[in-house]
Amino acid sequence: LRGYGSARAVPKRNYTLEELRLNRIEPEKLLSPKDTQLNAVRDAARLAAGAGLVAAAVGLQWDAGQVLAAAFGGVAALTVDQVVNGGGGEALLVDTLGRLLRPQTYGARVAAHEAGHLLVAYLVGLLPRAYTLSSLDAFLRYRALNIQAGTRFCDSAFAAEVAGGRLKASSLDRYTCVALAGVVTEYLQYGVAEGGLGDVRQLDDMFRALGFTQKKADAEVRWAVLNTAELLRRHSRLHAELAAAMGRGASVGQCIALIEGRLAGCADV
Repeated sequence: LRGYGSARAVPKRNYTLEELRLNRIEPEKLLSPKDTQLNAVRDAARLAAGAGLVAAAVGLQWDAGQVLAAAFGGVAALTVDQVVNGGGGEALLVDTLGRLLRPQTYGARVAAHEAGHLLVAYLVGLLPRAYTLSSLDAFLRYRALNIQAGTRFCDSAFAAEVAGGRLKASSLDRYTCVALAGVVTEYLQYGVAEGGLGDVRQLDDMFRALGFTQKKADAEVRWAVLNTAELLRRHSRLHAELAAAMGRGASVGQCIALIEGRLAGCADV
């Protein structure tokens, strides 16, 4: 396989924020993602629910007790969802509404984000196993509300290293690049990252579990951001093709075939 694990990496050293900016990377626009599109959809859904409650109360002539009971029922349902499903039910609803209300912008952004994860993972030597691009797809595949859309990998060896407390430097570099690939993709394509907050938090949790100082964690993240950005810039056309294929529902095998086909004659992976 020409592309698997064959990516050329930037030199591993401590990079400053200024060096990242000199390489056309603004860390503040990708390491604190805020999902403004889905937040707007969530706010609209809450307003619609409130308006629906008022309309029902007026149309059905509810008394104050019935209105309060309906409002309490809605709050209770959201609370149970947070406790039992980690907010998966609400995420499913909001994600689905986002796709219905913003089919071009939101759906394309998610496909680009996950294509970034898959492509970078393959190039640095982490085999993708499956992916989903929506909360509904994830629910239908895994039959669980607490599993969000995303890309899954054959990473049992990495998990064993973390569990054993003996994480190889190469494994850490690989995982960090893959975890940040989604937010870096969004930054490069849209100028700012919106999705991927869970990826950043998961990475922070891993650094804490490994006992990293803030200085050591920052150094790893800065290198990984620069390395991942260079990879995605070098293979921008391939990434666009991969995102389109994933948007059409291509299998992981078809995605790998696409990557290998495009890299067959590539001298610089």
